[in-house]
Amino acid sequence: MTIPVLIIILGILVIGAALLVVFGVQTTRSRAATPEMENRLERYGHVTDTIVAPSEEPRARTVMANRVEEAVGGRSSSDAIRDNLARADLRMTVGEWILVRLGSAAGFSVVGLLMGRFNLAVAIVLGLVTAGVGWMAPHFYLKFRASKRQGAFNNQLGDTISLMANSLRAGYSLLQTMDLVSKESPAPISEEFRRVVREVGLGISPNQALQNLYRRVPSEDLDLLITAILIQTEVGGNLGEILDVIGETIRERVRIKGEIRTLTAQQSISAYVLCALPLVLGAGLFLMNPSYMNQMFVWPFVCMPVGAGILMVVGYLIMRKIVDIKV
Repeated sequence: MTIPVLIIILGILVIGAALLVVFGVQTTRSRAATPEMENRLERYGHVTDTIVAPSEEPRARTVMANRVEEAVGGRSSSDAIRDNLARADLRMTVGEWILVRLGSAAGFSVVGLLMGRFNLAVAIVLGLVTAGVGWMAPHFYLKFRASKRQGAFNNQLGDTISLMANSLRAGYSLLQTMDLVSKESPAPISEEFRRVVREVGLGISPNQALQNLYRRVPSEDLDLLITAILIQTEVGGNLGEILDVIGETIRERVRIKGEIRTLTAQQSISAYVLCALPLVLGAGLFLMNPSYMNQMFVWPFVCMPVGAGILMVVGYLIMRKIVDIKV
């Protein structure tokens, strides 16, 4: 294949990647409207029609996003994507998210083809590898954002439980207490409790709304809070005193987790550095002297980078397992 043909292929991939990214991003939900009313009511609220604020126009969804969502609808993978989007607080549908991942894969594949443009076989291999990296990059970002948001939620939960306990002692009902949390607490805990209040307002039982909250934020501390509330509604008791004990337990657990993260920070960073260093150096050498690096991708020498990649992944997983201390 000649260089002009390769350039034409690269141009087509660039245009396709740009179009997919535009289709995926332009339909992202706006945060200005009431997201609790329009965010996944069919799943959590069993409402068939999407409700929007009177001042907001219905969100325009592209035909491509609709078709993609119809193709993957009803599958377990679709439900998992929907849950992850809710945990990361991304106002996107499953179809839009898949379009973004396809655009990212196409864009990364262009980078790989450009890196191996001096050799067709190498260009194809690098294009496939970088396309896989581009496909997984949005997934890792989604996991990172969901994990960061859940960490912030857990850090705020202890103070929120104290606020709930004081509100209950002041004579507030449980629903009024959760509404107070949604107004007085910072994000993201205020956003999640606001969704609970909205779901109850739409006719869902408080117990089911709390279970939906745990589905969006699968936290052990939150599970402890919800379990205490559900038991109290069944057998009675002083919920304020129970929440005081739970709040103290959660605050102590958060403190211990912070100390562990501080003590294991060096080992965690070392895992990232040791895994990224060979890749960065290899990419730099490939850009500076492609003919020299091409010798690594012919048989039997191609076994060396493949084996090194496998060992790097295994080493990274072992280092992460060592510093993953459960509290």
